[in-house]
Amino acid sequence: MKVSDFNYELPEELIAQTPIEKRDQSRLMVLTKEKQTIEHKVFKDIIDYLEPGDVLVRNNTKVIPARLYGRKETGAKVEFLLLNNIEKDIWECIVRPGNKLHVGTKVSFGEGLLKANILEIMPGGTRKVEFEYQGIFNEILDQIGLMPLPPYIHEELKEKDRYQTVYAKINGSAAAPTAGLHFTQDLIRKLEEKGVIIANVTLHVGIGTFRPVKEETVEAHEMHSEHYYLKQEEADKINQAKQKGKRVIAVRNYFL
Repeated sequence: MKVSDFNYELPEELIAQTPIEKRDQSRLMVLTKEKQTIEHKVFKDIIDYLEPGDVLVRNNTKVIPARLYGRKETGAKVEFLLLNNIEKDIWECIVRPGNKLHVGTKVSFGEGLLKANILEIMPGGTRKVEFEYQGIFNEILDQIGLMPLPPYIHEELKEKDRYQTVYAKINGSAAAPTAGLHFTQDLIRKLEEKGVIIANVTLHVGIGTFRPVKEETVEAHEMHSEHYYLKQEEADKINQAKQKGKRVIAVRNYFL
């Protein structure tokens, strides 16, 4: 299957650059396969399409402010994007400009609050990087890091929490699980009151979100793996719903 088969026109002026004030007022398109119908709703109407006993599976990963701007010892500006915590203070990172960041290169971020040493060039051109700092790593990231917004968003994000789901809990993603951004605590409460069961999975969104498809065919594109975690109690909710003939609905990126 050719990648070009998926080409379509998306006018830039139709790409929202700032989040809507009320999350659950985003647009919702409902496709009904049996009736072959399309309805245009707002997201909070999703409660009308879920039934008591259904299980709604959501991703409780939390985006870290993973984009860092720093300088080499020469003074040259560089950009790092944290992708995966390999072990302790060693991370896999996307770096720019890649041709200027070789093994052994040292970089400083935030006036020396965070320092990095490139250990290895990894498959695909990412770098294995070891960080040095005083204090708590996540607190330093909160202070000097930026949210890694998609490349089609050009406006600066003024509130970091707007790029998190309201149920984000486990640090680790380089990008948000965007379909979940439309839920509010009030909407989740109403779903639970209706009898909808909430189950959590943790899947840390990684490099695949940022890596473009360069192959001519879909089959030739190498998919990047991502880390996920599922507790037994959450798996039990899903299995029990299936045994009872109830639906399991996953909150997935871009669609439900």
